[in-house]
Amino acid sequence: MNLDLLNKEQKEAVLCTEGPLLILAGAGSGKTRVLTTKIAYLIEECGISPYNILAITFTNKAAKEMKDRIYSMIGSHAKGAQVSTFHSFGVRILTDYYDKLGYEKNFIIMDSDDSLSIVKKIIKNKGLDPKSYSPNGIRNQISNCKNEMMSYSDYEKFAIGDYEKAVYEVYKEYETTLKENNSVDFDDLLLLPIKLFREHPNVLKAYQERFQYVLIDEYQDTNETQYIMSKMICAKYKNICCVGDEDQSIYSFRGANYRNILNFEKDYPNAKIIKLEQNYRSTTNILNAANDVIKHNKDRKDKVLWSDKGEGELITYYRAFNGIDEAQFVTKEIEKLINNGIEYQDIAVLYRTNAQSHTMEEELLKESIPYRIVGGVGFYSRKEIKDVLAYLRLIYNSRDNISLLRVINVPKRGIGNKTISNLIEKSNKENKPIYDVIDGGKELSFKELIESLKKQSERLTLTELVDRILDVTGIKKEYEEEKTLEADIRLENLEELKTVTKTFEEREGIVSLEDFLLEVSLVTDVNEYDSDPNKVSLMTVHSVKGLEFDYVFIIGLEEGLFPHINSLLNSNELEEERRLCYVAITRAKEKLYIVNARNRVLFGTDTANVPSRFIKEINQDLLDKKFEEKEVEEKIDVEEKFYKNEEVDYNVGDYVYHEVFGQGKVVDVSGSLVSIAFKHPYGIKKLMKNHKSITKIV
Repeated sequence: MNLDLLNKEQKEAVLCTEGPLLILAGAGSGKTRVLTTKIAYLIEECGISPYNILAITFTNKAAKEMKDRIYSMIGSHAKGAQVSTFHSFGVRILTDYYDKLGYEKNFIIMDSDDSLSIVKKIIKNKGLDPKSYSPNGIRNQISNCKNEMMSYSDYEKFAIGDYEKAVYEVYKEYETTLKENNSVDFDDLLLLPIKLFREHPNVLKAYQERFQYVLIDEYQDTNETQYIMSKMICAKYKNICCVGDEDQSIYSFRGANYRNILNFEKDYPNAKIIKLEQNYRSTTNILNAANDVIKHNKDRKDKVLWSDKGEGELITYYRAFNGIDEAQFVTKEIEKLINNGIEYQDIAVLYRTNAQSHTMEEELLKESIPYRIVGGVGFYSRKEIKDVLAYLRLIYNSRDNISLLRVINVPKRGIGNKTISNLIEKSNKENKPIYDVIDGGKELSFKELIESLKKQSERLTLTELVDRILDVTGIKKEYEEEKTLEADIRLENLEELKTVTKTFEEREGIVSLEDFLLEVSLVTDVNEYDSDPNKVSLMTVHSVKGLEFDYVFIIGLEEGLFPHINSLLNSNELEEERRLCYVAITRAKEKLYIVNARNRVLFGTDTANVPSRFIKEINQDLLDKKFEEKEVEEKIDVEEKFYKNEEVDYNVGDYVYHEVFGQGKVVDVSGSLVSIAFKHPYGIKKLMKNHKSITKIV
């Protein structure tokens, strides 16, 4: 077959068919082309039976694309090759060997909602308070345990506090319930094949003989179970080809371990390493900026992206006065691009957190620029925002039955569907609003809550009223106690709603609740689910991985926002933030804009912000600065804002106090880092010695 379309390194990767091979594929370097061409080459030129080939990726979409590409190259000869996701592969194994694991043939795969329902029932049966023992939080903890190969009996060893003991009890009963119902969950699709292989070596041997050639895409995103499964299957022939890029590993919160790539040569001492560094996507200036940023990460393999597309335009850097100025600048630049013949669909605006989208949405709406939220919904369409707006509408107009029905049991306050049905029936019968027919039970307590908020609204500002709703209704507390990533995102969005109200108050002066609700109605009265693809894309940096656009704006590049404040205390998390920045930069094909604000109202608080360290890491000759640099500007450096001038001396056993985590004990000291054990739910944190948030207790 013709390999002339491949560059030297790509061709070398395709021709290397025997033994372990790691392909370090930089962003935009054509890794999918290499992977699919390699499979076609094995079948067509090497005479390898498709039956002996296993190719694994992470999404059904990616698996389908791989299949389509292989079939387009060699047609029906590809039939028989196993190209699937890890989970689909796990299903096939369980389908063939369910009996050896103690299941019946008609076993059921529980989805995430089913699993959560089981956990909720167990928590209820054990008499645990779901507010203190969040079903979502415990379900996620069980999932994390399974992804780390930790059974409930293994977890018991770590169950010291009351919360951990409760997790153990629920985990144990959860597993019993699954087995009794002849069912497995999604995590079991990875965990049970490993159990099968360990308990039945002959089964493992059969899979090793069948899949003599294994290819794994996005290897940096593998978790512990995926890593072990692939290693077991390849143990005999060691014809394993892994494609990935540790610089694009951004999913540690899902259990992904980029060190699987870094340790490849330890796992396979005779491994061949091939770097794909030629980028086919971006201009040289964009790639140089990406290289400048990522080289500051210590835990990586050296790799330098390059392109023959030419230097391209300089990177536009704009330092706005505030968040509104930032959004207005981006909007004006988008208008210029459109006037020059660029399509909306070729433009993307990226941000670190979902909460940042609302200001951009409002400015784009004002200028009638069509947009879509990728990987999420618009700010005002998010559940938690709609819940608070429903409370505000009900406070303003108690005749609003739609808003009442939305929040009468949000958060849960024991008002069931039967009670609600009776209220609706009574309302219809008496021809009155539902609110007016409430006269008893738990629903009366809800009515009294609304009445209290009505009175308070007369003397509170909009921002204070939102704050009050979050507290007295229990919405904020519910998400805080859930202890999940999703709940944290919802909390961020709720805090950001206060930015919306505060900005509205500052812009309009003293305003009424009526004015605000009218304004929000005008903003939200758009069809966010229009099928027209020609729209500007708004999305978080996590959502943009795997995509590319001609023109990319990265907004909010400020210390504490990007990199996120939660990462500033931990060197590993800070390196992941840098990888996120690298991913964001390398999405741009023709032109990159980086934008931040001197002052920003975020989560209801007006703060002065230091530019992101990632901007300082870029060679300043690559930047076209569209703002005036004043002599006194940026006197506060990153180090001055977050770190102490002096180095603090710590020893194992020292006690410290942390502004967020409370009191803790030093358990390890390594260079400039100190590991501190804090009480539940924080655990052990690795922090910088001289960070201002830590105080040594003498």
